[in-house]
Amino acid sequence: MVITLSPITVDDRAAVMEIFNYYIENSFAAYPEQRLPDEFFDALFIMSNGYPTVAARTEDGVVTGFGLLRPYNPLPAFFKTAEITYFLKPGFTGQGIGKAMLDYLLDTGKASGISTVLANVSSLNEESIRFHLRHGFSECGRFSEAGEKKGQVFDVVYFQKLL
Repeated sequence: MVITLSPITVDDRAAVMEIFNYYIENSFAAYPEQRLPDEFFDALFIMSNGYPTVAARTEDGVVTGFGLLRPYNPLPAFFKTAEITYFLKPGFTGQGIGKAMLDYLLDTGKASGISTVLANVSSLNEESIRFHLRHGFSECGRFSEAGEKKGQVFDVVYFQKLL
């Protein structure tokens, strides 16, 4: 399967929200408790304005994943630090697409002046923790019992990668 990577467009709204809502309903990878309406895509789009975004697409144009960088903090002192978010459509994990999206975001982020990328991950999302550690991130902080979803309390673990 050939996957192409390019910036997210407004035409990706339904596909991005379908993927994001899957993780809301079925995992601890996305923090909301309930599905979000497609209009939430606008908030993601605004949040990442001026930062790299990526959609992974099959030859047929099916979005298999999406990701974005967004400001860590809006103050000028933190302009070179971004937070990363990315999700894969179920059935497309373990095929190198996540790594390709990560590399795309890190490379384009670095080219635009980003020097530090942070990821915050639920302690109940062991797959994401392993992914970040395998790809050069190091744990740099942990907020104990900071979150709760579906009645389960979890830590928020921060990872950092210097570019």
